[in-house]
Amino acid sequence: MLSVVENLQPNEIAMVGLPFDDFSSFLKGSAKAPDEIRKLLHSGAMNLCSESGIDLEKAGVLKDIGNITPISHPNDIVTPIAEIINKGARVIALGGDHSLSYGTVKGHTKSYPDLTVLHLDAHSDLNDKFDGNKYSHACPFARIMEQGLAVRLVQVGIRTLTPHQREQAEKFAVEIIQMRDWTSSMKLKLDGPIFLSFDIDVLDPAFAPGISHHEPGGMSTRDAIDFINNQEMDLVGADIMEYNPNRDINGVTGMLCAKLLKEIASKMLA
Repeated sequence: MLSVVENLQPNEIAMVGLPFDDFSSFLKGSAKAPDEIRKLLHSGAMNLCSESGIDLEKAGVLKDIGNITPISHPNDIVTPIAEIINKGARVIALGGDHSLSYGTVKGHTKSYPDLTVLHLDAHSDLNDKFDGNKYSHACPFARIMEQGLAVRLVQVGIRTLTPHQREQAEKFAVEIIQMRDWTSSMKLKLDGPIFLSFDIDVLDPAFAPGISHHEPGGMSTRDAIDFINNQEMDLVGADIMEYNPNRDINGVTGMLCAKLLKEIASKMLA
């Protein structure tokens, strides 16, 4: 993969797979997601045009640089992610479980010390520890904030806050917009470079059955796309996390991930 990174050009978008789910609780399977998303993206069932009218294929800026392997800990991806950014490219990482967001954000830190993280999820992932693991997929944003890897964390779509998570949110001054208070037309004030972490389970399981933790009451696909496109932001990086092909139905959630990838890439270009 590193030789491929050397060929990246400034302003290109590097699509990189993170096939890792060892720190996932309840169910495994999200390690299969990067290759499944690639397969569906290029299956012929969709083209590479986004809703904004950008043809990613014609523009030639979306570069698939393969998977980072092996991964045994989110720290293993920090240096490869940083190398991509040092080439002047922007990253869309395909997880994998959400523990990896610690590594994707940390990889951006040297280039973007004033990074804001916009986090879409059903869960806050702010636990100090989960199942004895401080780097569990239930903990990445606690690690990000306690280590000062982001100057601001805005969480949207949350609908499972525990008392401990509320305490953590207050401790780290996290801005949480719970799902019950959210609308797709909402516009946030987002300054500086923005990293988008998109957990597929922010969507209602009716739209995304291929996830490990079904949490009813979430966004529709239309809601999520409109919300992202409505934000005025300098989107410098993103990850798409927690798609579990083992639970998918006829590739519905995989196609959704491929669609999101196109829309997020186009937002980066905009």
